[in-house]
Amino acid sequence: MLNLERLVPAHVWRFEVYTPSRPDQELMRLFRVDHLHRLNNNENPLGPPPEAARIVQGFPPRLAPIYPSGDAYALRQILAGRFGKSPDQFLVGNGSCELITSVIKAFCAEGDTIVTADRTFAVYEWVAEFSGIAARLVPLMDFGFDPKGMLAAGDERTKILFVCNPNNPTGTWWDTGTLRRFLDAVNGRRIVVLDEAYFEYVDQPGFPNGMDLLDEYPNLVVFRTFSKMYALAALRIGYLCGSPAVVDIVRRTHVVYSVNSLAQQAAAAALENDGPFIARTRAMVAAGKDRIKALCTELNLPCQCGEGNFVMIRVPVADTLLYRKLMAKGVMIRTMTGFRFPGWIRVSIAQEEVMEVFCGAMRDVLRP
Repeated sequence: MLNLERLVPAHVWRFEVYTPSRPDQELMRLFRVDHLHRLNNNENPLGPPPEAARIVQGFPPRLAPIYPSGDAYALRQILAGRFGKSPDQFLVGNGSCELITSVIKAFCAEGDTIVTADRTFAVYEWVAEFSGIAARLVPLMDFGFDPKGMLAAGDERTKILFVCNPNNPTGTWWDTGTLRRFLDAVNGRRIVVLDEAYFEYVDQPGFPNGMDLLDEYPNLVVFRTFSKMYALAALRIGYLCGSPAVVDIVRRTHVVYSVNSLAQQAAAAALENDGPFIARTRAMVAAGKDRIKALCTELNLPCQCGEGNFVMIRVPVADTLLYRKLMAKGVMIRTMTGFRFPGWIRVSIAQEEVMEVFCGAMRDVLRP
């Protein structure tokens, strides 16, 4: 007789199943709309760079039965050339979620802890907790990571500090001086993961490039992704870079063959001539943020607009109620109660015509 009480660890029982949103066609049927503007997942609506798009469109069926490169060999060579590192300093994963898992498995055992912010990318906390590792959560300070609070929250069993820069969902960021002072204070005693998922969206003086700090801080691990700027979210591919010694340890816990061939080839192609594509995407985001800030002024709504391709808005009704009202108009946003920001929504930036639809929908549902 199956006895789940005996088989399932206690920390797994404490976890609730994450329920993703339903497929777009099903949502359109449920809300009786004939279109759906996705402003919920920080996707790049421009689609992948032309070089990557050609790879996706031309992927030959004859390669489908052949296993991919188990360690993304060719892509790691390209990344090494791009950033002036050794290929062995890179580890490619099935999105950043897999990389988070591999790093925690590599360094944490039962009784260890990680430290991160209480309102940031939730997967740091989730992976730790459902691995039986306690996550110590530090309150944000003025919507940003609190470096002193992060340092104070650790103890002798703290192995990893996760910093999202810029932070999802608030868009706040540490400048180079803040990050350096933090790393100096850690003094190599713990692994510091610097998640730069939105790095390519930032064009601000003083914003740090984690890749430039790796030689100086061997305990630093930098995360990057092809899901956000490069619009390859459906292919699930990201990477980390760190010192050879640290990456060697993480590689021991990492699942090989987890990244498919199409993702590896498309990611490599996305880097070929990405300057014009990044500039075009940044221009779209800047225009969209200006439009949203004007809307918030018009409707007297508090707005948290930092870096990244998203904006947070404080709304005068329950975020879940506003979600349903906007969905009825074919606009999908992210409710923020799950991020511990009840009463807020997060809006991903899209093209001008889509942002106009969003602004119109907001006026319709919030004005008396």
